[in-house]
Amino acid sequence: MTSVPMIPESYSHVLAELECLDPLLSALRLDSSRLKCTCIAVSRKWLALGSSGGGLNLIQKDGWKQRLFLTHKEGAISRVACCLHDEDYVAVATSQGLVVVWELNQERRGKPERIYVSTEHKGKKVTALCWDMATLRVFVGDHVGKVSAIKINTSKQGKAAAAFVMFPVQTITTVDSRVVQLDYLDGRLLISSLTRSYLCDTEREKFWKIGNKERDGEYGACFFPVGKSCGSQQPLIYCARPGSRMWEVNFEGEVLSTHQFKQLLSSPPLPVITLRMDPQYKTSDYSSQSLSFPKLLYLSEHCVMTWTEKGIYIFIPQNVQVLLWSEVKDIQDIAVCRNELFCLHTNGKVSHFSLLLVERCVERLLRRGFWSLAARVCCLFQNSITSCKARKILPLDKLEHLKSQLDLSTQSDVISQLEELISKLEPLDSACSSRRSSISSHESFSVLDSGIYRVISRRGSQSDEDSCSLNSQTLSEDERLKEFTVHQEEEQVELDNVSHASVVVETDRNETFLPFSIPLSFRSPSPLVSLQAVKESVSSFVRKTTEKIGTLHMNPDVRARQEMKADEESHEVTASVAACSQEEDENEVEVVHSLPQEEDRLSELKVATIEAINKLQDPLVLLEPQCVRGVLQEWLLYLEETFGFKEPSFSDDCLSIKKDKNVLAEEQNEVLEENTEPDKHSEDQAGKGQTDILQENTGQSQTSEAQFGREVHANDTNSRRDSDHVFQVYPPCLITQDIQKDLAELTTLCFELNVFACKSGNAEESAEKDLQPTVSCVMACQFIKDYFFLLDLKRLKRCITIKYTSSPSVWETYIEGLKELTQANLVTLAMENGDMLKILKLLNDLGPWDSHLLLAHAQRLYEKFGETAVRPLIKFYPSIMPSDIMQLCRHHPAHFLAYLDSLVKSKPEEERSSFLRSLLHPEALRLDWLCLAVSHDAPQKTNTVDSEGNPRPHSHLFTWGYSQLILLLIKLPADFLTKERMTDICKSYGFWPGYLSLCFELDRRIEAFTNIVHLDDMNLLDGEHGSIPETLDEWKFLLHLAHSRNTDFHYHGAQNGSTVNNGSTNWSNCITVENVALLLAKVIGPDRALPVLQECGLTAELSERFTRICEILRIAEKRQRALIQSMLERCDRFLWSQQA
Repeated sequence: MTSVPMIPESYSHVLAELECLDPLLSALRLDSSRLKCTCIAVSRKWLALGSSGGGLNLIQKDGWKQRLFLTHKEGAISRVACCLHDEDYVAVATSQGLVVVWELNQERRGKPERIYVSTEHKGKKVTALCWDMATLRVFVGDHVGKVSAIKINTSKQGKAAAAFVMFPVQTITTVDSRVVQLDYLDGRLLISSLTRSYLCDTEREKFWKIGNKERDGEYGACFFPVGKSCGSQQPLIYCARPGSRMWEVNFEGEVLSTHQFKQLLSSPPLPVITLRMDPQYKTSDYSSQSLSFPKLLYLSEHCVMTWTEKGIYIFIPQNVQVLLWSEVKDIQDIAVCRNELFCLHTNGKVSHFSLLLVERCVERLLRRGFWSLAARVCCLFQNSITSCKARKILPLDKLEHLKSQLDLSTQSDVISQLEELISKLEPLDSACSSRRSSISSHESFSVLDSGIYRVISRRGSQSDEDSCSLNSQTLSEDERLKEFTVHQEEEQVELDNVSHASVVVETDRNETFLPFSIPLSFRSPSPLVSLQAVKESVSSFVRKTTEKIGTLHMNPDVRARQEMKADEESHEVTASVAACSQEEDENEVEVVHSLPQEEDRLSELKVATIEAINKLQDPLVLLEPQCVRGVLQEWLLYLEETFGFKEPSFSDDCLSIKKDKNVLAEEQNEVLEENTEPDKHSEDQAGKGQTDILQENTGQSQTSEAQFGREVHANDTNSRRDSDHVFQVYPPCLITQDIQKDLAELTTLCFELNVFACKSGNAEESAEKDLQPTVSCVMACQFIKDYFFLLDLKRLKRCITIKYTSSPSVWETYIEGLKELTQANLVTLAMENGDMLKILKLLNDLGPWDSHLLLAHAQRLYEKFGETAVRPLIKFYPSIMPSDIMQLCRHHPAHFLAYLDSLVKSKPEEERSSFLRSLLHPEALRLDWLCLAVSHDAPQKTNTVDSEGNPRPHSHLFTWGYSQLILLLIKLPADFLTKERMTDICKSYGFWPGYLSLCFELDRRIEAFTNIVHLDDMNLLDGEHGSIPETLDEWKFLLHLAHSRNTDFHYHGAQNGSTVNNGSTNWSNCITVENVALLLAKVIGPDRALPVLQECGLTAELSERFTRICEILRIAEKRQRALIQSMLERCDRFLWSQQA
């Protein structure tokens, strides 16, 4: 036997066919010339095989035990797709162009049933099927380029979804040629045709063409979801191009780069590990391959798979690497699930491959006793077997055992190569491994070129033998730190061929212990930058410590003068920059000469920023919000020193005085009382009025300490007013983009964590908490003004809406800053003279907008045109959210209500409930919005509720302006207490349809029947809403209530309700004993109803009309029984005839 050649060490994975499916096909009779397999699909549970005879075989993958057979008379099965989210649904396309959706009913152990058959593509060839797993839709593409969507409504989705749908099939688009492949992810549909790829936003109904260059032929495209280690990065798209190329596209349809695999495919193919033959590896050189990839399939976490007539190709596109390619002939289609590949060949055969690590493949072969094949694989992949990461799976004793199982007479060459392989392995207890003896058995390591051992922790994790994850090839050091700080989730396998691209991968850090899910997207600096930062930090620390010691012993008057001087200097810089911006020619010259000065000005801030970022990356700091605040307070010193802004000295002077707790409580109460008074000043004096209120409240204290605090505050405020302090919308000096990003991150973090003061201490922190929300509100407003140019405006808005809901001045300050930012905007200039329609058209034409800029224009529109400008703003959702409109219309809630009603009605009726629920964050908004809806555009309370609190007759027929919105809010899921409060709200305002619905939902049926009798309308007693009595006791109670109402009351009740019915009174709809008795007879039958009426003693109240109707009911019941009996007999005869 010849020696086995060695495969290069760059290959770590292999395709293995460890079981043959030929016996399965033979059992299914799919191996004959008359009947063969035509299509394939796979999920976690099922293997679906469509046949040329119109049958669909569903085989349970676990042991290949259970089998379902679904028949189709519409022709052969051309396509099949399993729903991965709910494996109880399967979509099938036939050769006639029909699409059949099956519900398997496996959970209920029922028979599979067809829930929908689509004829949208009848007469055409269906070429692609794809599931939207979130909303249970099936996307269908055919050979003429038509793409449609089938919305599935089943009993699992509840009554609302299972209701009759008028148009369940919707045409999405028609492209220019045959649909090659469909893929769906997060609301986006990806369509690949013969000429190009298209991206469709199915929610907004927008379409994009991907790229500018067309192609001619079958080329696939697929989504590339992000893994756990990629943070908040958006998914990618990969589109096949001619010449073994791929486009990398972002989620918005923009081409980012082109990846070329032509030269990378010049290596020989890896052998497929199969039980049918020994693996053979050809060492001869291959020429580069120029291929067209007919389909692209997402495989594992970082791989994309495709195939051609030559074989199967698996790529790592983000690193532009070929994981492997192997020769597999005559492939018609491939279905993938995790690391499993099911290949359908042109002759109808099916192959089952698994993508495995080499050492994992060998371990499986050893467990099954295939010693010879395992030995040949070890010899082929010696470089992978000898790597340190394989030692956990294949220790030395397993290889020794493998060698002992081989036959020395026939496999001597393999044994010699295996002995050579074993000799290369270093024993774990050898002397040469003493350097690594401190590494526990739960850690693996690799040796870098510099001789440093890199240790990868594996504590608390276990390798999944079916895992083909390649996280280690794309994990950066930042991601490893993230894994350590969060949960140390699953084992990350470190491969030897780590690419250089993996070092610079950036990830977002979402810290769950900090408020607002603050993202800390900092980039790890290089070692050289870190050493330089440490050097500068030490020198800066010594210098600043000396200055601070001198400042601590300084006279307070001198310190105050220096702060005022610093403020004046900062405003002079701001003014000079503004002046320079008006003279472009002089500005260019001055900027060139001022660059060194600006760099010197920002040098200390840059060092402090790098220091702060490094500290925040420490998990021990990051997991403690108090430590984070301490780091930010230290950094804020440098920010104030650089830009010359000083925060109000509440923490420096006012808070340092030891006040008595009772005095402090009295002052706080006075401040809160003053703040609750309505603000009568104009918007230009909002910030000034807030500060004056705080000064007046502080001045009311009779203690000398409070007087001193007031003077300090007044001096600080006067200094700001004298310097004409305005919003710092633009940076006072040139800031490079890299430092701007980090400064914005830290500044926004300061605002979110209430780090406004420069000094920290336990006493100050407790005093700051006592002065909330007044002092914190003022400091927040000033912080926004000072550092508006550094703040992340989206995060700033989110923080204000969550933390400062009771402080409108903070929101007003934010809006004023946005107005300053858009002062010279084209829309702002057009708003002075233009009408509202032209302005809205201009806003729409100049879009898309950043949400904060659009909010500034919406504020100006509302200020100028009032309520009429609110409703058209729904077209800018979700850039402008309902929470934004609530803030704009907080003085006129009715305006917001009109906007909310229009926004909800703009959605399709079946989507309104889920859409409204998505807007209710927080949940407390539900009751607020319900109170608004029932109190505006509603009938007067005296017309719906009488003096005793009971409903007036027929008052439920009044028209409510927002009845649809009210009913949607009522029907949304909620807890028991919330439903009870909603019931009380509806009763107090007299919205009886909602009140009755909630009573039945809360099982308060007696209360509901009592109010129905007061409303005096038999139409309310129907079975549709569960408002018909269910027990004899409820019927008796209803009959007694109806009997207690005399004829005179009915007469007056009808007159009161005549205004609703336009003066007409329908006595048959009034609740009388006879009408209730007739309803009872219809429900339970006249023969059972008569004893109940006799028991209640109400037979005397019945007329001849009741007797005649009961006779008619008896005759109708007899005829219905006879008809049912006749139908059953016919069915019985038919079934017996079929059986014979």
